[in-house]
Amino acid sequence: MSQCIFCSIIAGDIPANKVYEDDHVLAFHDIAPKAETHILVIPKTHIVNLPDVKEDQWPLVTKVLQSINTIAEQEKLEGFRVITNNGEKGGQEVFHMHWHVLAGKSLPGF
Repeated sequence: MSQCIFCSIIAGDIPANKVYEDDHVLAFHDIAPKAETHILVIPKTHIVNLPDVKEDQWPLVTKVLQSINTIAEQEKLEGFRVITNNGEKGGQEVFHMHWHVLAGKSLPGF
């Protein structure tokens, strides 16, 4: 996916402030944070969004979600919010599945 900014970050073509990486997952600070802590967590495999997940990719999605707990512990987050946007009408701007991990002094409620 040469047009995907997240795939370019995974490939090392675009620098990122990484906080976590393993064989399947990459996490890095958002360049336009919406909270004191704003980390993006992505699979290294290009998947557009949740509706695009194939049956054999669900273990990867689970691995990404499990890594969020590791990241929260590593970053010493006392509380955090996890958000994923799916599709243009759902607010998705980068069409590579990702989760936003938001934390900080005080997050507004819904």
